[in-house]
Amino acid sequence: MSSATTSFTATTTEIPGLLLFDVSRVDDGRGWFQEKFHREKLVSVGLPEEFNVVQSSVAFNVEGSTRGFHAEPWDKYISIIDGNAFAAYLDLRAGDSFGKIVTTELRPDNAVFVPAGVANSYQCLSALHYLYSVNKHWTPDAYELYTFVNLADPDLDVEWPIPLTEAILSDKDRVHPRLRDVAPISL
Repeated sequence: MSSATTSFTATTTEIPGLLLFDVSRVDDGRGWFQEKFHREKLVSVGLPEEFNVVQSSVAFNVEGSTRGFHAEPWDKYISIIDGNAFAAYLDLRAGDSFGKIVTTELRPDNAVFVPAGVANSYQCLSALHYLYSVNKHWTPDAYELYTFVNLADPDLDVEWPIPLTEAILSDKDRVHPRLRDVAPISL
């Protein structure tokens, strides 16, 4: 690959702290190169300086897989390696933006920073590899600290590209509470 480097640009959203990043790549006759996470470059365009990655994980999902809304007790930086997905983010933090939703398409040329207390959900429009980094280690006990919301909640009015009746959902994601039954998260 050439010695050129990739760059990041950030866009703020209606959910405070939720950032969308465009991520460039370098192409040549052999293929391409891309930095998925470069702390210094990301901080220079808006990533919170206190976000220190302690764990990165990757998940493979088949087309139609849909992950329900889940807010975790840590910050998360999300990107995908290949494919594309529809993503929805729901602010569950106490305050004026509680219940606010932002949607976007996840592609290999973008990334998202999700602050603690903001639930994320995604629907795979193709098979894909989903890469995410967090600033606290996941443990089985941490699952008890998550807050879930039912992705089929009609009050959310999310227009899923693949109808949920045709999507692949876990049994757990089918029975989460509606937003109106969830207490705002105090961080």
